[in-house]
Amino acid sequence: MAFRYYTATTLDGFLADDRDNLDWLLSQPLEEGGPMNYDDFFRQVGVAVMGATTYRWILDHEVSDGKPWPYDIPTFVFTHQSLTPVSDTISVVAGSPADLRDRLVDAAGDRHVWVVGGGDLAAQFAEAGMLDDVIVSIAPVTLGSGRPLFPRAYDFELQDFARNGAFLCARYSPVGPRSTPAEV
Repeated sequence: MAFRYYTATTLDGFLADDRDNLDWLLSQPLEEGGPMNYDDFFRQVGVAVMGATTYRWILDHEVSDGKPWPYDIPTFVFTHQSLTPVSDTISVVAGSPADLRDRLVDAAGDRHVWVVGGGDLAAQFAEAGMLDDVIVSIAPVTLGSGRPLFPRAYDFELQDFARNGAFLCARYSPVGPRSTPAEV
């Protein structure tokens, strides 16, 4: 069992543009069964965790027009906002990742916890010592601004990489927070 942040980013490190648009991601060529692909990753997942912005994006883009919630696994939405779950597999929770660690581990069983996003939630998991790796598909596009992949100063160690269509796919292990010059 591992806590894994599996996501995609632009070359300049953004998950979405300033309007939470993912057009940049959906327009890139990708081999469905290629290296570090979603289906192989998802087969190992027992729990999904996400923040409120990611949850709302899924509702607006994946669940609209009467489509069901896309995940049949337990999903935890971390927020201090009042949100209504659209499936009985969704739990809206408040608190830190560390506060909910045992609940997440129990729900995942022998499978992984997928930190879906966003970047701030992934950073909270890392700060709690609950992020085992970051698996990221890097698209050949820049946005200039938007929602950052990981909005903290942090060091990572490259473990693996491959090409999948237009994407450079990489798996990193978190090393720890970076020191700022004033801390050195």
